[in-house]
Amino acid sequence: MSSIIKVLIVDDSALVRRTLVEILSEHSDIEIVGAATEPFAAVEIIRRCVPDVIILDVEMPKMDGLTFLRKIMAQRPIPVVICSTLVGDNNETHMRALEYGAVEIIQKPALNTQQFLRDGAVRFIDAVRAAAHADLRKLKRQFAAPAIRATFKPRSAAMARTTEKVIVVGASTGGTEAIKRFLEAMPLDCPAIVIVQHMPENFTRSFAQRMNQVCGIAVKEAEHGDSLLRGHALIAPGNFHMMVARSGARYHVDVKQGPLVSRHRPSVDVLFRSAAQYLGANGVGVILTGMGNDGASGLLAMRQAGATTFGQDEATSVVYGMPKAANELGAVMNELPLTQLPQAVLNVC
Repeated sequence: MSSIIKVLIVDDSALVRRTLVEILSEHSDIEIVGAATEPFAAVEIIRRCVPDVIILDVEMPKMDGLTFLRKIMAQRPIPVVICSTLVGDNNETHMRALEYGAVEIIQKPALNTQQFLRDGAVRFIDAVRAAAHADLRKLKRQFAAPAIRATFKPRSAAMARTTEKVIVVGASTGGTEAIKRFLEAMPLDCPAIVIVQHMPENFTRSFAQRMNQVCGIAVKEAEHGDSLLRGHALIAPGNFHMMVARSGARYHVDVKQGPLVSRHRPSVDVLFRSAAQYLGANGVGVILTGMGNDGASGLLAMRQAGATTFGQDEATSVVYGMPKAANELGAVMNELPLTQLPQAVLNVC
């Protein structure tokens, strides 16, 4: 792929098309190769010039976006960023988009759409760049791979009271499926797990609900004050930071708003730094696939505080950005394929 990212916009709203063209055209590394009103028109553009990234609406005339997404991924895979009003609280639409191969999902509001797009310009640029770097073959292999349940032998009750481990996970682009594989492998008696996945508000709740349905352990969107319990995983809510905290012998999470950190809210760095402060050597840090460097400095803080740290390797990362940044910083003690991470993490617990 050249240094110029060719983008195709497919949306039946003239206002959305025009606004996205204006936002994306301000960046020299992005070229708009077309703006189609519906999928059939998009196909004609693709025949003339294959884009590196497609920004796709869901609700459109002639063919809906999910059907088009499925056809594209089956015939000629191209990284797709879904941008729609239909992927907020609609768990089915959201999860189907991910399962069909969407790299990123952005919810646009039904009202004040133009202002939303302009206010979120940085997020759109980041999404396009992340999608352009995504390896769809790895994403497809993750969906096809069978889950392998790892085994865990907890210490005695007396030992657990003083050395109870907590698994702390961060991910971004490609991370929804990586987290799914990681959680599916966890046994029912695994240590408590806390997760930051870069996702907007509403998406994290439907994602957590979906994980709770398909995984053996209990998974929920975190709420302020939730305790960290064996066999449970907490996912940070979109638009809120999540931090590990401690009250006596009890670990819990604080969920708070605040400024963006490393250009994100929730931020992996915020979670990891809190883990370094309150978990120390009881923390086990895991950084998974994702664009950018969020989590790198936080994982280093965890390692310096005595935690054991892991990173997903390049061969299995949809985007080898966050793990690479952490590895180059010296934060990663063990870099492993996604399939080996769950058992390796449990072995140090």
